Amino acid sequence: MSNILRRAGVDVPEPVRRFLEGDLESWLRIEEYRDGGSLVIKAQAPGIDPDTDADVAVTGNQLQITVRHEEKTQHKDMEGYRSEFRYGTLSRTLTLPATVDPGEVKASYTDGILEIRVPAPERETRETRKVPIVRT
Repeated sequence: MSNILRRAGVDVPEPVRRFLEGDLESWLRIEEYRDGGSLVIKAQAPGIDPDTDADVAVTGNQLQITVRHEEKTQHKDMEGYRSEFRYGTLSRTLTLPATVDPGEVKASYTDGILEIRVPAPERETRETRKVPIVRT
């Protein structure tokens, strides 16, 4: 499905693309907003060690977030055991509004939330300029 959309030149938001591809289980849920001169992205990542289980990478204008949540329970053999926790690798790739210097991106982890702050340029004012046409 994504190949069809790419060939057609359609830019589909990641949640929609993942839904169409049937890949919602590995989708990392996020929240994003602007705070002053920063784009803030928050990802739900409870129960991880951010030093070993999370990766944040920036390439050009792409932000890649990967979180690994491994099952560490000792209760599987207990009578009546049931778990709805999600385990495995969750990831998300976001297109940033502009190319970013990776050294300026900051990430922190508090109470199960991975927060990433990306310097964001002020919204561009779209200036219209008439382009002269030259006869040849």
